[in-house]
Parts: sequence; C-alpha cells; structure tokens
Amino acid sequence: MKMKKFILGIIGVITGLIFLSPFYIILVNAFKTKRELFQDTLGMPSSLNFTNFVEAFERLDFWKVFFNSLIITVGSIILIVVFSAMAAWMLERTKTKMSSFIFFLFIAAMLIPFQAVMLPLVRIMGKLNMLNIPGLMFMYLGFGASLSIFLYHGFVKGIPKELDEAAIIDGCNKWQTFWYIIFPILKPITITVSILNTVWIWNDFLLPSLTINKPETHTIPLRTFFFFGEYTKQWHLALAGLTLTIIPVIIFYFIAQKHIIKSVTAGSIK
Repeated sequence: MKMKKFILGIIGVITGLIFLSPFYIILVNAFKTKRELFQDTLGMPSSLNFTNFVEAFERLDFWKVFFNSLIITVGSIILIVVFSAMAAWMLERTKTKMSSFIFFLFIAAMLIPFQAVMLPLVRIMGKLNMLNIPGLMFMYLGFGASLSIFLYHGFVKGIPKELDEAAIIDGCNKWQTFWYIIFPILKPITITVSILNTVWIWNDFLLPSLTINKPETHTIPLRTFFFFGEYTKQWHLALAGLTLTIIPVIIFYFIAQKHIIKSVTAGSIK
C-alpha cells in the first residue's frame, strides 16, 4: 500500500513538472537578454532584467487592451447572467408545450459549433454596423445563453414555487419577484455561470478577431497574437509580453478559486 502511494506520488510530481515546464521556460527567458536566451534557453537568467517587461508593456499598450478585455468580459457576463436567469426562471415556471420547446431549442443550440455560423454571423453583424465592442458583447450573450439557461433552469427547479406566490400576494410584480426574491437565491449558480463564461470570454481569440478591426479596441488575446507575430525574432520581448498577458488570468484564478471549489463540491454532493 505504501509502495503504491509512493509510486502515485512520483507520477504526480513528474506530471506536475511536465505541465509546469512551459511556464518555467516562458518566465525565465522573459528576464534574459536576447543573447542569453539563445545561449542557454533552459538556464536561469544571470540577473532579473525588467527592461523586457517595461518595453513589452509599452509596446503592447497593456492598460488599453486590459481595460478593453475587462469592459467586454464584465459587460458580457452581466448580460448573460441577467437574461439567462430571467429566461430560465420563466421557462421553468411556465409549464406549457411552447416553454418546453423553447428550452429544448436552447439546449439544441449548444450542439451547433461556432465555426458553422461564424461567417454568416459576421456578415449579418457587419450589415447592422455592429462589428464593434457592443456588437461583440451581444454575440457573447447569444453564444453563452444556452449553457447558462440550462444551468439556471436546473437550479430554479429546486426553488419552491410558493415563494413566487407569496411575493405576488404581498404585492410584487413579475420583475420585483424575480429581482428581490428569486435572483438572490440564485447566487451559487450565478457564481458558477460567471466563472465559466469569464474564463471563456477573457481567453477568446476567434470571435474578437472576426469582429474587432481597430487596434484601439483590441483585447488581450488579440493584441498578443499581433505582438507575438511582430516580435518572434525578439523572443525576449515576445515572452515578456506573453508573461504580462498571463498575470490577469492567474490573479482571477486565485480570487475565484474558493468559489470554484465550492461549486465543484456542491455539484458532487447533489
């Protein structure tokens, strides 16, 4: 038994090192000069050289693209959470054939790959003059609503309908019933939906590359693509820029880690 645990521990350490090795290569080479990088790729830098990060920060216009990504992500998450929660609540509470059909229509939409609709979608959005940040958030709402409604719908089933009836007796209309009674109860699943969509939207490259053409509205993944392509002969700058783009994701993970573990634990118990 002890030997089995020891072997599993060794396998775990080796697997961890394999997964961490790309991050090690990126990080140590981001601090090197161009000559040091080509002389010894795997070795440690002779000194912590932050010049690469300063230059990459300026050339990336990091604050600009960071706030672009932040605005797009936060705006899209608000739209997805509010509209998906309302839709799921009404679809679950309205027991008709039409509501069941609409719900299964949303579920079926999850099976359609984005690549199958991206060209017609971009053409239509171009005719509507919506190839911009608001248009991009609207498209994220469309693509993110199906899974979000599915998750909310399952959670709403566990909320007693008597709460809705009690709120209506007390004088609440539909909007007040949802916003003041139902939506606060949806907090656990709202956190899960927000985390899932944040990771997807923040790291998405394909949709912004099709809808955003102006450099001043680039997101972090989109600007990183152009930056990395421009500075592939200057790997020290390219890797420093790549390190800067990874930092926000790491910070978000540490902030959301507790909620991610809670969501996984709650799901396993259910």
